[in-house]
Amino acid sequence: MLIPSIDLMGGRIVQLERGEELRLAFDDLDYWIDRFARYPLVQLIDLDAAKRTGDNRVLIEQIAQRLPVQVGGGIRTAEQAQQILDCGARRVIFGSALFHSTGVNLEFAAGISAAIGPEQFVAGIDTKSGQIAVRGWRDQVRVTPAEAIAALSPFCGAFLYTHVDTEGTMTGFPIEAARALRPLTARQLIVAGGIRAQAEIDALHAMCIDAVAGMAVYSGLIDA
Repeated sequence: MLIPSIDLMGGRIVQLERGEELRLAFDDLDYWIDRFARYPLVQLIDLDAAKRTGDNRVLIEQIAQRLPVQVGGGIRTAEQAQQILDCGARRVIFGSALFHSTGVNLEFAAGISAAIGPEQFVAGIDTKSGQIAVRGWRDQVRVTPAEAIAALSPFCGAFLYTHVDTEGTMTGFPIEAARALRPLTARQLIVAGGIRAQAEIDALHAMCIDAVAGMAVYSGLIDA
């Protein structure tokens, strides 16, 4: 399944390369919301909140009323998550908050699961050079994706694996990385990072893996 991505920064839809360099920006949110209305799930990420430079809370609330979204970016508490769910979001993505300097924060993950329910809890496994990337992908912790999935599977309903090294590059997603992760959990597995063609989405679907695409959708390489 294709999951279109709406990344917000400064009140606009943007696409960044590897989470840093601005490549595309759009002011016409209504156009893209209408385009994505037929999808069962859309990913909505607040990049300003993820980078701790601000937030797009008002826009997120508006979009969540119009599209079936899972929302991520800078969410750090169960209270924040519940507020987003109350605005209409289907699920909430936790990323950096799931990790501390020595590994996975199991106590925090258990608390989130108890507070909002595992089916509304998506664990973000953002990976850079083979290790988990946190705080807007600027820092890393010494945890591998496999270790993170094993630790978090009891608490969440889905995993979002983002391959930061190829994010926004349209150089193709490393299919072998997805193939290695799929047997590690029975939870829904969603991947992102560099997807450029429908054939990749089809190959991932055959492995029971869903795919987030942004740059290729906004560039017209994938018809969405």
